Amino acid sequence: MDHEKNESDQNELDKNQSQQNNNSPSDDFSEQQNLESENLSSENSSNEIREKPVEKQPEQTLPVTEKKKRNPYKIAFFSLGGIILLGGASYFGYNYYKNHQVEPIAENVCLDTDTKIYDAYKDAVVMVKHRYGFFAKIKGKEVQLNLPDVSEETLFGTAFFVDKKGNMISNSHVLQPWNSPENIDKLNTDASNIRRKIASILTTDISEDGYETFITSNWGNASSEYDEEGESDYHDGEGEADQGEEFVTSDQPTVDSTAEAVDIAASIPHKDYISEEYIEVYMKTIDISVALHNSAEEWLPCTIEKISEDVSVDLGVLQLTTKETPNTVVNIINLEHAVTDDQTLRPGEKAVMIGYPLGEDLAQTISGIKVQLYDGQISKESDGTKIQYSVTSTHGASGSPIFNNCGQLIAVNFSGLEKVQGYNFGIIAKQINSVYPFLAAEVKVDHIN
Repeated sequence: MDHEKNESDQNELDKNQSQQNNNSPSDDFSEQQNLESENLSSENSSNEIREKPVEKQPEQTLPVTEKKKRNPYKIAFFSLGGIILLGGASYFGYNYYKNHQVEPIAENVCLDTDTKIYDAYKDAVVMVKHRYGFFAKIKGKEVQLNLPDVSEETLFGTAFFVDKKGNMISNSHVLQPWNSPENIDKLNTDASNIRRKIASILTTDISEDGYETFITSNWGNASSEYDEEGESDYHDGEGEADQGEEFVTSDQPTVDSTAEAVDIAASIPHKDYISEEYIEVYMKTIDISVALHNSAEEWLPCTIEKISEDVSVDLGVLQLTTKETPNTVVNIINLEHAVTDDQTLRPGEKAVMIGYPLGEDLAQTISGIKVQLYDGQISKESDGTKIQYSVTSTHGASGSPIFNNCGQLIAVNFSGLEKVQGYNFGIIAKQINSVYPFLAAEVKVDHIN
């Protein structure tokens, strides 16, 4: 009996030991995996349980009051940001407008700085582009001559508005450059040569409508040379044929050389050429236009209204074809405010010029045409017609207004020494009214009205 009991105890002990040996690390890992799998499965199930109610309830079923409670800070933030941005844009926009706005000038107010003078009158000063060339009138028919050595030219200058009817003041040599003292002699010489050349090629059998084409096609054969007796030699093709030395033998009959020359001359077709007395050559405007400050290659067509009859007064009147000054020109350069007593202009006093020296070369920018300001001082007393000052200037600035330190017009720039700066001249302002009294009358009528 005891033996059986001991055997039973021994079996239980072996069984327990066997179970302990089976508890290896791999079993622990498996158990751990099983636990994690169970936990993950439990979490997924839990998530599914939590998500199911959200899927079943659409967003619009949420109470409106609950939505509003989610966004109060966000709404306030964006509202405040919008107010700040709008306020900043308004502030900077107002400052830009204020700094760039041209205001009308009050009467008897001194513009005591260069910047104030520039801001007041920059829009009233325009750049002039003048295209001109040679024309010929043949038996009353006018044709433009556009030939290799007779081509059109382009000149740039300056002008400024003096009323609201599109009238501008400039130099006469800008409006009629061919009549300036330094060009008149050359023009007369060139015109005479061109007239002779036309007479050397243009025949009477050419129709008036064919003048321009014929002259252009045959210009290479034209000549302006004269023989020693002062008569033109450009029709020498009708002269006698050259006669070489003849060898006469006893077997050959005698030939009358005079009769042979007459026969050759008779065989040459005879053409009549138009006489120079029926040909007139002169220079003339092709077109003239102006560009405003800050414009982008927009040229406004003009007409030349008046040229000074006094060659010493280099002034002229230009007018827009619309006969209306643009609305962008807030302040015209009023002749009533100009300094007409030139004896008050003393050496050493300030002189300010607004204009377009060098024309398009200097005025053209990536944002449009820009007028320029230069200053100096009066160098010499007025002689009653012109005054000298030390303002920097060059071609293109002809016709620019010259102001004193208060912004009153004192002169119109017209000449200078290009190689040496500082020696420039202007026609004094009082000459505008004396030469163009109708402008002064119009200004007074507008002022009264």
